[in-house]
Amino acid sequence: MNPSTTGRQIPVVVLAGFLGSGKTTLLNHLLRRRAGNRIAVVVNDFGAVEIDAMTVAGQVGSTISLGNGCLCCAVDASELDGYLERLSRPAARIDLIVIEASGLAEPQELVRMILTGDNPRTVYGGLVQVVDAAEFDATRDRHPETDRHLAIADLVVLNKTDRVTPAEHERVLGVIGTLGPGAAVVSASYGRIDPGLLFDPAARPAEDEKMRQLSFEDLRADEGEDHTGEHAHHPHTGYESVSYDEPAAMDPRRLMAFLDSRPEGLYRVKGFVDFGAADPANRYAVHAVGRFLRFYPEPWPRGTERRTQLVLIGSGIDRDALAKELTVCAVTETEAATAPDESAMWGVLRYVRSEPAAEGAADPA
Repeated sequence: MNPSTTGRQIPVVVLAGFLGSGKTTLLNHLLRRRAGNRIAVVVNDFGAVEIDAMTVAGQVGSTISLGNGCLCCAVDASELDGYLERLSRPAARIDLIVIEASGLAEPQELVRMILTGDNPRTVYGGLVQVVDAAEFDATRDRHPETDRHLAIADLVVLNKTDRVTPAEHERVLGVIGTLGPGAAVVSASYGRIDPGLLFDPAARPAEDEKMRQLSFEDLRADEGEDHTGEHAHHPHTGYESVSYDEPAAMDPRRLMAFLDSRPEGLYRVKGFVDFGAADPANRYAVHAVGRFLRFYPEPWPRGTERRTQLVLIGSGIDRDALAKELTVCAVTETEAATAPDESAMWGVLRYVRSEPAAEGAADPA
């Protein structure tokens, strides 16, 4: 689901990691392969010379540099809300917002600010923690808080794996798996992860892109660069996905049991759910990233076939097992013939956030 086409909230991704882990390299990789998305970047530099801001300048339509200091030192979410308000205005047509945190920032506070913010046009998109494989032990010695950061990460990028032996690579992966159970972990060199982990190809009419600033992505295309040639020897970590399409309604309790116990490595869940007789008037858009989950009920569009369509994305996931677990969530013919339990939707409704419509905002439908 693309926020700009559904009118839904824009994901805000926190990109964290200690100094030298490769955050800016990973960010630039995503910007060069943004799949048509409009990405806004909040660069949280620490120091007077804004190296990171200069690195990403000109590659995106909206870049905000916060200058000297640490964004997470704000006493509440109001300051960050101001930046997100500017970037999430409909006129900006932004699809994704990335906050590149300072190497000295506290990611837990950044996540808290997003989750407690009152901007109705944005939604938490996950904490991506970048780790230097070659300096992993040394980083943990210098920064004991590394363990805490990994514990709350939604996606861990083990970067610079080209600098370690296969045995060391496996050892570090094992330690990360212990420190951050449940998080998706991908290995990479030069920050090259598959952008599909974070965003989908933009579904925007071609005419919408005719009048816009030339992007860095366009310049590379004009130069005729062969993206598969240069650096082809470097690992480019992909992801695995499961598509689920079910005409039968889903049982709310069984689906919630599945979502509440999402397996290790499952990073994103997106799509639409039909709860059948439990709520015949609405379909439920679902947005899950890491441990975060939210449902958005909306009236069934006229002429739309009622069915559940989900996409699950992760790294190292058991695709067959996930498909079987989802199949068990479907309502049987016997269950469909019985009266629905009025309390069946209570678990789902816990993840529906009721927010007043913004003044002057267009109807997202």
